[in-house]
Amino acid sequence: MSENNNAENASEEISLYQASKRIHPKWTTGFFSKLRIAAVLITQFVFFILPWFNYDGRQAVLFDIADRHFYLFGLVLLPGDLIFLSGLLFLSAFGLFWWTTIAGRLWCGYACPQTVYTEIMMWFDRFFEGDRAARLKLEKAPWDARKIRIKALKYLTIFLFCTWVGLTFIGWFSPIREVFRDFFNFSLSGTQWFAAIFYGFITFLMAHIMREQVCKYMCPYARFQSAMFDRDTLIISYDEERGEPRGIRKKNQDNQNLGDCVNCTLCVQVCPVGIDIRDGLQYECIGCAACIDACDEVMDKLGKPRGLVRYTTEAALEKEYPENKILSRMKRPRVMGYGVILAIVLVALIIGLFNRQTLRVDIIKDRGVMVRENTKGWTENSYTFRILNASDKIQVLNASVLDLEGAEITGIQKDLAILPGEPLSLPVQVAIPPEEYNSNDEGTPKKRHQKIRFVFSYHEQGDEEVRQFEEKAAFIRNID
Repeated sequence: MSENNNAENASEEISLYQASKRIHPKWTTGFFSKLRIAAVLITQFVFFILPWFNYDGRQAVLFDIADRHFYLFGLVLLPGDLIFLSGLLFLSAFGLFWWTTIAGRLWCGYACPQTVYTEIMMWFDRFFEGDRAARLKLEKAPWDARKIRIKALKYLTIFLFCTWVGLTFIGWFSPIREVFRDFFNFSLSGTQWFAAIFYGFITFLMAHIMREQVCKYMCPYARFQSAMFDRDTLIISYDEERGEPRGIRKKNQDNQNLGDCVNCTLCVQVCPVGIDIRDGLQYECIGCAACIDACDEVMDKLGKPRGLVRYTTEAALEKEYPENKILSRMKRPRVMGYGVILAIVLVALIIGLFNRQTLRVDIIKDRGVMVRENTKGWTENSYTFRILNASDKIQVLNASVLDLEGAEITGIQKDLAILPGEPLSLPVQVAIPPEEYNSNDEGTPKKRHQKIRFVFSYHEQGDEEVRQFEEKAAFIRNID
């Protein structure tokens, strides 16, 4: 007998992994649904349309990695301006922390690319296959001519959309008009073909195939978001005190012992990640508020007040303070701290951008010939000026040298025009007459090494406003 039991136990298959099933969210209407649609339209306008705008004869927004130029309308950033990119990333990170502390995962629910493109893919599903019930029925139906036609049209549309996404993506890094022209002429470079296919495929894989699996298992934000929540963070919550015990209302029966929840499960059916908000806050929840719209619609039909599922705080839900005091809880230290940091970084970034030096000169001392005597018998030092115009206008440059009496600078012409974004290297010489390099007025020998300053003044061509800056260098005297 025991041998038979052991054999049965040994033959049992233990599964530690449950294959995911396709979630078919039900379409819902309401305030938050309209807000999500608006977020999709705004973000995709920025992604698809913004690169097509021109500014001053060039693409308005272009991150030209090959030439190491980043154009943002009238702003031109170069590799030396990476400090501003770091500031922008810092601002984005702390902005996410700050907003999460206030209202949870609003970024995930409305503006995250994964959410946005998943929403678009669900629009395609609904357009070609119908709402949730129709899609579920189609999934179970055999592969007949109708099902093949519907699926083929849907996947063709998705393929064209992902192709458009891939081409637009590389249009942010190469002139987009040239990208589309070369695509239709089959003359894209190998790198461009790879980038377009890869980004288009990733869009298809993440937004259509994996969908909520990315949010559940791949996104790190879902894991560490709880560290930024507190009892005063606005989250989507089910009012258990008001809703329980849940049950279906029946005519001609006493329903006084039931709560407001009729157990219609619409809050589950509309959820894009397939959770039941009535089980409490879960890390899978992306804060899209579709369950709020669905529940409010049911409450309207029942003549009950809205808000059985609503945005509230854990403390307010447990009656620690009334819900009309939620806004006053925004002044807590964590929120104020993040807000102050954000304000400081933002102000510093704006001031830095508008006051940055648009023309830069690096001075390199010629190490091959430290000091020499020129044809006039003067002591001469050689330098290389590496000049970079970090604006989109021609800059007119003039240079002079300080701290050397009677010094003469050659190799750089007066009113030198520097083209925008074009690096320029100039060999420059600084010379002093013989009476200047031996001793001063008191007969004391002058130092062999002397710190000097180059003064650069520049202005935009056609503009009279002159800017000025200094760069330090070393000058070596010819002392026998």
